[in-house]
Amino acid sequence: MLPIMKILIFVMTVLVLQNSVLAHVEHSTKESAEIGLKPKLGEAIPLDSTFNDERGNPVRLGDLVQAPAILALVYYHCPNVCSLLLQNVAEVLNKLPAEPGKDYTVLSVSFDETESPQLALEKKRFYLKMIERPFPENAWRFLTGNRENIQRLTQAVGFQFRRVEKDFEHPVTLIILSPEGKITRYMYGTDILPFDLKMALIEASQGRIGPSIAKIARFCFSYDPKGKKLVFNTLKVTGTVTLLFALLLVTFILWKGKKDQVKGK
Repeated sequence: MLPIMKILIFVMTVLVLQNSVLAHVEHSTKESAEIGLKPKLGEAIPLDSTFNDERGNPVRLGDLVQAPAILALVYYHCPNVCSLLLQNVAEVLNKLPAEPGKDYTVLSVSFDETESPQLALEKKRFYLKMIERPFPENAWRFLTGNRENIQRLTQAVGFQFRRVEKDFEHPVTLIILSPEGKITRYMYGTDILPFDLKMALIEASQGRIGPSIAKIARFCFSYDPKGKKLVFNTLKVTGTVTLLFALLLVTFILWKGKKDQVKGK
């Protein structure tokens, strides 16, 4: 019984240390705890929300989402990661075999309520020039809106951000929508593969929800607002693995002890 007691003490020590360190990490990152993604696969965006198009005309999301849609939540004066995301979207659209405007639409929506339709039009012209194939202007919309509708949309998709002076701390993702406006997949980061986007749009057209890898990603990764990327939660994962290993070891020793007792009888 002595080895078992030592192992149990070890397990309890691991639990105490893990909880203590995690509590310290949570406290130190309290300010950025609300920045990131809370995937809401299968839920619908508010199709009745109204935004302004590049010409300043009011448009309903429901009128724009008639086919599978690629939703990019950005802010147009972003100096780095938003520009990189939209640039990569333009490059991928060059290689996508699907027909824009018919098989899919792209919606770039600014979550900065101070940005104007004029800026949205400027950005639209800039990124459309990167697409070398025939591409209808209405297939990629650049929208702006007021705070109320922005919050309705970002909350519906689990997109959490925070203003820092003139810029923002925010996650980086593309959100794939079905023709009914349901969230079918999240594509994290700025790197986009044409095949992945093609398959995501096919699944969205069929109303199929993406794989439940998001829950694993949320456990294994967290969002670094400074680096604007997902980082591996080393402490959380290694602590959990250590705990599971210790519990398996205790179970094995108990099983072996009972087996030896049976043999002794």
